[in-house]
Amino acid sequence: MKLHVPNTAGLNLFTAYGDDYAAVNQEKYTKNLILLPESIIHEWTTATLDTLSEAEMRVLLDLGTEIVLLGTGKRLRFPPAPLLRPFAPAGIGLEVMDLQAACRTYNILAAEGRKVAAALLFD
Repeated sequence: MKLHVPNTAGLNLFTAYGDDYAAVNQEKYTKNLILLPESIIHEWTTATLDTLSEAEMRVLLDLGTEIVLLGTGKRLRFPPAPLLRPFAPAGIGLEVMDLQAACRTYNILAAEGRKVAAALLFD
C-alpha cells in the first residue's frame, strides 16, 4: 500500500493549544476566531456560548465550507438547538466539541484538503 503524505504547506494549522489559547502557525490567539485553511477571521464575535446569536451563526453558514467545528472552550457545551438547525438543510456539517478537540480535528480535515472551518469560543 502506498501512503501519501499530504502537503500542508501554506495551510493555516493549529500548532499549539491550551485551555485559554490556540496558536495558528506559531501565533497565539486568546480571543474568539474562525480558522479556515486559507484565512483567519480574527475576533469573529465577542459572544460567549450563552450569548451567541443567530447573526453570529449565520457567519458560519456563509463561509462556503462543508463542515464547521465549533469549539466551546475548556469543556463541551452545546448552543441552543435553534442556532444549530439551519446547518443540516444547508448541507453543512456542524460538530460541537471542546476547544482542544476542535483544534485537533481541524488539522486532520484541513490536511485532507476538506473545506473546513474551526470557530473557537474562548471561555
